[in-house]
Amino acid sequence: MNKFVRYFSLFLLLSFFLLASKTIFKEKKEKTPLKNEEIIQEEQEEKRALFFSYIEISHYLQNKSESDAKKNIQSVINTMKENGFNMLLLQVRSFSDAIYPSNLFPSSKSIVNQEGDTLPFDYLKTFLDIAHHDQIEVHAWINPYRIRNSVDTQNISKTNPAIEALQKGYAKEISGKGIYYNPAREETKQLILNGISELLDNYPLDGIHFDDYFYPDLEIDNLEYEDAKKMNENLTHDDFRLSQVSDLIKRVYHLVKSKNKDLVFGISPAGNNDNNYTSNFVDTKRFAKEKGFVDYLMPQIYFGFENETRPFLTTVKEWNDLIEIEDVKLIPALAFYKIGKEDTYALSGKDEWLDGGDIIKKEVIASRQLSRYDGFSLFRYDSLFGDNQTALVSLELENLKDALQEKK
Repeated sequence: MNKFVRYFSLFLLLSFFLLASKTIFKEKKEKTPLKNEEIIQEEQEEKRALFFSYIEISHYLQNKSESDAKKNIQSVINTMKENGFNMLLLQVRSFSDAIYPSNLFPSSKSIVNQEGDTLPFDYLKTFLDIAHHDQIEVHAWINPYRIRNSVDTQNISKTNPAIEALQKGYAKEISGKGIYYNPAREETKQLILNGISELLDNYPLDGIHFDDYFYPDLEIDNLEYEDAKKMNENLTHDDFRLSQVSDLIKRVYHLVKSKNKDLVFGISPAGNNDNNYTSNFVDTKRFAKEKGFVDYLMPQIYFGFENETRPFLTTVKEWNDLIEIEDVKLIPALAFYKIGKEDTYALSGKDEWLDGGDIIKKEVIASRQLSRYDGFSLFRYDSLFGDNQTALVSLELENLKDALQEKK
């Protein structure tokens, strides 16, 4: 009996030793220093985005041979990677057109000589292949309602859905502004949804993005509003407009998630939130506190610290405080394009961007202190890396690099 007790005690001791050894080994393993690749991944957890607009698309791709265009795309991605950016907001549809083969929209006049001409190759696929190879996200940036910046219809392709929309009255020529789809028409919403579905079915995108071009004017939906008032006589026109944009945003969000729950959908509303309610009719307050609309808000906080009416610190904090749910992140869009320019609307602060050198760096660092912060974006690529850069732009970029090397 005593021998049994001794053996049993020895068994327990050995078991304890083995368990303790595993625990110690596990702790040591968990404390092993990160590899370089893991450190880079950790440092890039914040979104560092660049807008690549139809202006850049025209600059780098239009009238270029396939070989030269692909080299330019590779160069763009290399530049982003070398400078620490990890998210590309690529304007795939800017004027009811497409930089990819589409069954719904004609080829983009930013690439081909005439809208509707055959694309030399699939530009979106090339961007995705190269960017994903370098672990850079690609989000399809779409202008949902804009057809043209002028009222000239002569160069609109016969295959453009805008032709039918104009004929059937769900698009409008707006003097001094352009041609736009009517946000209150179901045909408009279905066209936008079908376009997004086509994109997500054919390309491994990381997300869908809308900018601030929402309600084009205050009369485009008069008929639809009058019909809606018959059902609710207390409905104001402003509330009707807000509801139409919200309906589209909600449906896009659910479409994106139905394709892949890991994909994200976000918007870039005006930085002055008052304008979102008086002219653009985007219910950002609702999106910031209710699930099922957006994954992130990217307000265009294109203001300096010395802006008299909209100082940066006050404005970015207001946006942060607006968000009430964990599902919605804040990614401030910053105005790199203003560097070296007079900012007239800043009033007494109009010279700030002329005298700066580290404004964007300070805005990034200040934004990182906010509770809803998930990263930042810069408008736009050529403002940082285009031709004929000034010494002040170079200084801002060098100072920004310092901020990107710092930990959050």
